[in-house]
Amino acid sequence: MKPADTGQVAGSTAVVRVVAAGSLVAFVLLTLIVTGHDGAPLSGDTAITSWCLAHRPDVALALARGVTYTGTGVVPYALVVVAGLVLGRTARERVRTVTACVCCLAVAQAVRFAVMSLVARPRPPMADWATHASGWSFPSGHTTTSAVTGGLLVLAVLARAPRCERTLVLLSVGWAVLVGLSRVYLGVHWFSDVLGGWLFAICWLSLFAYVGARFLPGVHPPASAPRLRPGPTAEERHDEPDDRRDLPPDSASRNARAPRSPRPTG
Repeated sequence: MKPADTGQVAGSTAVVRVVAAGSLVAFVLLTLIVTGHDGAPLSGDTAITSWCLAHRPDVALALARGVTYTGTGVVPYALVVVAGLVLGRTARERVRTVTACVCCLAVAQAVRFAVMSLVARPRPPMADWATHASGWSFPSGHTTTSAVTGGLLVLAVLARAPRCERTLVLLSVGWAVLVGLSRVYLGVHWFSDVLGGWLFAICWLSLFAYVGARFLPGVHPPASAPRLRPGPTAEERHDEPDDRRDLPPDSASRNARAPRSPRPTG
């Protein structure tokens, strides 16, 4: 790795550490606030839920149920497998990156479940539910799962930098956001539950990006992606010798390699 690339990787990992620390602090503070209120809805939770209950046409409910179902089960794991395949370059690397992405999601779900059990926040009233739900409320499981999955897709896209990266990033982030919001719209979570899931996922993804950049072969932060070297400027071309500037590139290279015959003296 070139010194410039090493500096870019170091700068990227420093940013990742800051994001991980900031999101962790925010998540811990939100968790303390939720537990301090004994699981009761926070300021704004009731107003958002009331608005959702007042705006529930059948078409919107059907769309919300369809979106929320993609936030759990087979779909997220299929998507993280795709992310792992994109991250790896060779067959051996792809096995490692797919395994790492699947483990990242599975461990995130396990840690989230442990936090949920410790906080033990009740869900909104069951009379407001428009879909099935189980377990405690904070942080939202569908939100965490979809956010971690969408984040892994974003990391994969940015690391390999395809031409359509902006479109893929917007689709991944938009899907994760819609899954989280659908949980509030369907009445099975408070908005603070969804916010907690997003903060948890950001922290978890930042840790994964940091570990992956240091230990997964061939995987570096997006800022270390190779850049094409720009061509010579007009001043550089002007400073070239006249005999090389007037010749095409192939002729110039052949002229440079050809031995020069000694000039006759006399």
